[in-house]
This record gives sequence, structure tokens and C-alpha cells, in this order.
Amino acid sequence: MSKGSSPSPTPGFLVWRLANKWRVAVDRAVAPLGLTHAQYVLVASLHGMQRAGERPSQRRLADHTGLEALYVSKLARALESAGLIERTRDPRDPRAVQLALTKQGQAVTRQAIAVVQGLLQQLLEPLGGLDALRTRAFTDELTTLLDVPLAPSVPNDQSTQRRTP
Repeated sequence: MSKGSSPSPTPGFLVWRLANKWRVAVDRAVAPLGLTHAQYVLVASLHGMQRAGERPSQRRLADHTGLEALYVSKLARALESAGLIERTRDPRDPRAVQLALTKQGQAVTRQAIAVVQGLLQQLLEPLGGLDALRTRAFTDELTTLLDVPLAPSVPNDQSTQRRTP
């Protein structure tokens, strides 16, 4: 981005640019392991949840990652086909599907986490690295923004409709 005479970018634009930069970087970094960025988010989250003793449902994993439940289901099927996760019916709720990493999935996920941690260190180097005070402050600010619920837009709201003569 040039700093010429153009107006300053908005925070929304910068968040979008950073999110895209990160997605592309992670996609490239985990591709040799047979993963996409979205698949990485799923297996890394599942890894953390399993380490905490949880065997989450697809819905729980969707809520945790912020991904749509239908998308988690699609990703889970692809990861199951690749032998990285197993999907089983929840004995307490026959409508729910529980997810768990396979042994192969655990190994691939550990490798992917190491790769992404290196990438994260590189991204955060201008703030002082992963453990820097600026990085902690940045993380706190991002968390604050993510915790703010956004009201859904209402397409039929009278104030947004154009009036015709």
C-alpha cells in the first residue's frame, strides 16, 4: 500500500487485508501437508479441544471456530476422506456428529501447528514477536472487537428502501 495522497485506509479495509494476507500465507504454508487454511483451523482447533479432554460435535466446533456449521460439515467430510479425522454419532444425541483426530491426523496437525507458529512469529515480529507486550495488547484489542455482537442487517428495513414516485 502506498502512502501517497490517497485517503487513509479504514480499519475495516485493514482488517480485511490482514485477514486475506494471513489466509494466503497459511494456505501456502500448510499446502505441503495436504491442508487448506480452513482445514487447518478445523484440525488445530480440534487438537486443542481434544487435549482439553473434549470430543466436540460439529456444531460445537463451528461455534468455536466461527465457521458456518454446514462448512464445518463439508470440511469434516473431506478430512475424514483423507484419514485425518473420524466422525461418529454422539451417543447422547443421535442427530449430532462428534469429531476426533485420527493418529495420522494428530501427526499432521502437530506438523501444521509448528509451521503456522513459525509463520505467526514472522507476522508478529514488527510488534516484537509472539511474547511481546505489543502483541498481547494487539491480541486484547482483536478479542475486544471479536466479542462485539453485530446486529444482522435487515433487508426490508424501511429506512434502507428506495422510494419510487
